[in-house]
Amino acid sequence: MNRISQKITSGSLNQGTKLPSIRSMARTIQVSVSTVTEAYERLAAQGIIRSRPGSGYYVAISTPLLSLAESSPKLDREVDPMWISRQSMEAGKDVLKPGCGWLPASWMPEAGIRRALRELSRADSASLVDYASPLGSLPLRQILARRLIEREITVSAEQIILTESGTQAIDLLCRFLVKAGDTVLVDDPCYFNFHALLRAHRVNVVAVPFTPTGPDLELFAKAISDHSPRMYITNSAIHNPTGAVMSPNTAHRLLKLAEQAEMTIIEDDIFADFEREPVPRLAAYSALGRVTHISSFSKTLSASVRCGYIAVRQDWVEGLTDLKIATSFGGSRLSAELVLTLLTDGTYRKHMDGLRARLSRSMIEATAKLEELHIKPWVEPKAGMFLWCQLPHGIQAADVARVALADGIVLAPGNAFSLTQSAGSFMRFNVAQMSDERLFRSLAKALEVCS
Repeated sequence: MNRISQKITSGSLNQGTKLPSIRSMARTIQVSVSTVTEAYERLAAQGIIRSRPGSGYYVAISTPLLSLAESSPKLDREVDPMWISRQSMEAGKDVLKPGCGWLPASWMPEAGIRRALRELSRADSASLVDYASPLGSLPLRQILARRLIEREITVSAEQIILTESGTQAIDLLCRFLVKAGDTVLVDDPCYFNFHALLRAHRVNVVAVPFTPTGPDLELFAKAISDHSPRMYITNSAIHNPTGAVMSPNTAHRLLKLAEQAEMTIIEDDIFADFEREPVPRLAAYSALGRVTHISSFSKTLSASVRCGYIAVRQDWVEGLTDLKIATSFGGSRLSAELVLTLLTDGTYRKHMDGLRARLSRSMIEATAKLEELHIKPWVEPKAGMFLWCQLPHGIQAADVARVALADGIVLAPGNAFSLTQSAGSFMRFNVAQMSDERLFRSLAKALEVCS
């Protein structure tokens, strides 16, 4: 496969060129006929070559398989809410990504995932090929219910709907709760994908300034009075991007405002398992009345294993389930079974114990190195991977990000998280992605250029 692909890339084999027969190729490179057959079939499946019955195999494409110019990050791309994700996901192995929102692959429980995959490969055929049930795996939902009860969120397995991610969970709730033209409140700053997802639903998005203890309640009440919002989306514990935790006093007052306004709160708790000392959730205070609780395993286990969930009031379950079937038909049964295995065999618990300790060390080290550059945290996070930091006076984060990108560093400028564009001097850092000294040398250079 490599031999043929390289010849196509170099131009030695052009579109329409007939390849040697299977037997001829086998003799030439001294491998079995079955090996060449398998290689040809795989190349055909990728659309690189084409089989003509009774004639043989022919080159199907004439362009190079990979264009470095097209796949490299674009340095002139405006810093918008999708910029960070695009740059991080498209970046090559040599690019550092302190601006991304996930852990390095080397931090994930790869051995445990491989072991669970081997076990899953021996499961009954239904687990491998059938649709999942509408709510998703009952054993997994039962475990999730017990985990939520430990956080004082009273819920049954019948109130939990499995989704393919936390993003899909929010998307379903937006489809269910709001229509075009409705108003939704978000924090300022907040996770930038909230902005993009809400725009996709054509709602009016209003931002409320976020403080170290939660949203500014005076301005929150004014936003309710001025805009009559239908919904509010937040992270009450380990807020993204700030790392702050909502105080109990703020939580109680916030719930009273939501009750008076008949407004639903979506509590995105995707970072819950990073906590060393769990704090009460909005869903616990409200008993899933005004609050719908969502989470997933993308950040803690694997972004490739798509498995999230919604914990919701009982009378909404049927409507949300019908909506899930209408928009995605069924969830990923394989992912749910894999997560179930990792939760029950002890892999996940051991992994998270080690991960919390590792993140704690990285947080201390990254904070110290950033402060040497006069980059100061807005709050001292109690857990998680994010530091929300203010740059030295007069320096704009977007300018620093563009300079650093030319040096192979992907950063997360503050205004990508701010609907009001009021965080121009802030930057979000992921401490798990900051072990390479190149980052701090590049930051120092970018700060000097932009000062």
